[in-house]
Amino acid sequence: MIKTYEDHEEDPVRRCFFSVTRDEQNHEQMCGLAITKLLDHPDALTYTPKTELGKKLQRNTKWLYFNGGRYWNGYKKAVPKYSLAVLFSSFLMGEIAAATIFHQMAKSCEEEVFQEAFRNIGRDEGRHMAICMALMERDYPGLAEENKSTITKQIRAGYLFLSAVLYEPPMEFWDLPEDFIEVQRQAEEIARGAGFGIPTAEAKLENWRKAMLNLKGVLDRYDIPFPAIPEVGITGEEVLDVDLDEIIPIF
Repeated sequence: MIKTYEDHEEDPVRRCFFSVTRDEQNHEQMCGLAITKLLDHPDALTYTPKTELGKKLQRNTKWLYFNGGRYWNGYKKAVPKYSLAVLFSSFLMGEIAAATIFHQMAKSCEEEVFQEAFRNIGRDEGRHMAICMALMERDYPGLAEENKSTITKQIRAGYLFLSAVLYEPPMEFWDLPEDFIEVQRQAEEIARGAGFGIPTAEAKLENWRKAMLNLKGVLDRYDIPFPAIPEVGITGEEVLDVDLDEIIPIF
């Protein structure tokens, strides 16, 4: 949002990104309210877990928090360096995947309050996706060739970063305990049994694959090479060097 002001973007564009910022604050508040209600404590990081699984899950949360911080310096370097067109390429990928998974969770969830929350969040993410698509249609026809290769790298980096939330983190890219994924799967199975509609690992993988194919269809229109993502069975341009100093993660 700040970059749209710094770049003197037209007013509708600035207001679009202001609305994205507002929406994400709403999503964060929804998560905070859920944590406070379910744990009777306002913060999952300082809560005292009552079970061994709870202790491991809190440990997992703290490791995710640590890894997110690792990329913050790269994010700060990247935002002034790249154009808005490059920056929102990986952001769009996140919105496509998020819209897909939240709509699926709203459909599968048995708790009415969370059904409504997931449905509304999915609607917001769909609107964010539409904002990015509109800007792509405006900016991508005149995109410089060197920016296209940067976008290819960004899509690969975005997949690796977002997988920690929307699928499972690639262990070679994330600094995590060996049993991180095992603990997450155990917890998700319990949450599914409680009616929260969390997709299985197989369903999350298929969600990711569909999201990547949808994004590939967009980038193909502008002759932007799509990276190979073997984790979900998508072939493309090999990206071997994901530079943590230049990654533009979706925070």
